[in-house]
Amino acid sequence: MRIRVVVVAAVVVPLAACSSSSPKTASKGPTTTVTSAPPTTGRPAPSTPDRQVWLCKPGLASNPCVSDMTATAVAQDGTKTVEHAQPARDPEIDCFYVYPTVSNQTTPNANLRIDPAEIGVAIAQASRFSQVCHVYAPMYRQVTVFGLVQRDKANRVIPYADVVSAWNDYLARYNDGRGVVLIGHSQGAFILEQLIAKQIENNESVRRRLVSAILLGGNVTVKDGSDVGGSFHNVPACHSDHDVGCVIAYSSFDQPPPVISLFGRTRTEGQHVLCTNPAALGGGSETLDAYFPSRRLGGPINFTLKPLARTPWLHYPEGVTGECENENGANVLHITDTRSQPGLVLRDALGPTWGLHVYDVNLTLGNLVDVVRSEAGAYRP
Repeated sequence: MRIRVVVVAAVVVPLAACSSSSPKTASKGPTTTVTSAPPTTGRPAPSTPDRQVWLCKPGLASNPCVSDMTATAVAQDGTKTVEHAQPARDPEIDCFYVYPTVSNQTTPNANLRIDPAEIGVAIAQASRFSQVCHVYAPMYRQVTVFGLVQRDKANRVIPYADVVSAWNDYLARYNDGRGVVLIGHSQGAFILEQLIAKQIENNESVRRRLVSAILLGGNVTVKDGSDVGGSFHNVPACHSDHDVGCVIAYSSFDQPPPVISLFGRTRTEGQHVLCTNPAALGGGSETLDAYFPSRRLGGPINFTLKPLARTPWLHYPEGVTGECENENGANVLHITDTRSQPGLVLRDALGPTWGLHVYDVNLTLGNLVDVVRSEAGAYRP
């Protein structure tokens, strides 16, 4: 059964690799606040001021990554049950989240103002991880939706440089030797892929702190017949929820990707794009644990005309399955809807070449949180 999409948090568009231009200066703007649950218990703040602009960080007065996680669970027969979840008070690990392309500012690169688009995507993709980790999410001068169209005007160096600066600031001021999970989608995944390759995997003291990397919609590559040798040399694929120092990566489709789709394909001979199913890291088909925001959260596009539930979240714990498959020469996470009464209706919001890219995170969000919870238990500093 084909899945169609009506619920969306924000536009999520990948940043394609291309030549960089000279740096441009982007001004900092005022910070937009968001009403949320009280922040999780954090460590004492360093004595020196933190000049990094953080979208999410323990102790922020307004932190979208500790928002209300109350969900309406919809069973396969349509039965609904309200569920509650809370941020962890003292989690053992951190998460470092880099959001996808969401800025609808009319410049090629965004400034550091926190707009509703960034707040909305942090809630939709990162907030549920607060059950298992302290979430840190830096603002960065990403290539905007406008910048992706005006390719020759956008500066591709600035976003990565901003995230590297935030990462180094996080390590110096907040990490304290703790394990950390890297989480990125689309443009965020491409940036974190560079960060791991250039800053982490060849630095043993930092690599030891890597619990795992969740890089979705970003085409992580490996050598044929191997778990490494493409994007990374020292960070292999995860094969169980007790593996640490490994990567989870996939792009989701409910139909075979068209031959012109870039997702799941690489032009490098002897390599292929990695697909790891977080619901079945050892391989095979398994039921996905999907969580979707039930209402508009901000951002340049929206498919929800009215709330689908009184709770902030909709939870679909059964009836949707995923399996890594090679289709039309692309390695992707194939999504199948087996429910007789689907309450969640999905469609390829950005066209068939994108598949379910917008929903890469939310389709497996419950599975991903469970994997991070298990990895936190297995991780030893």
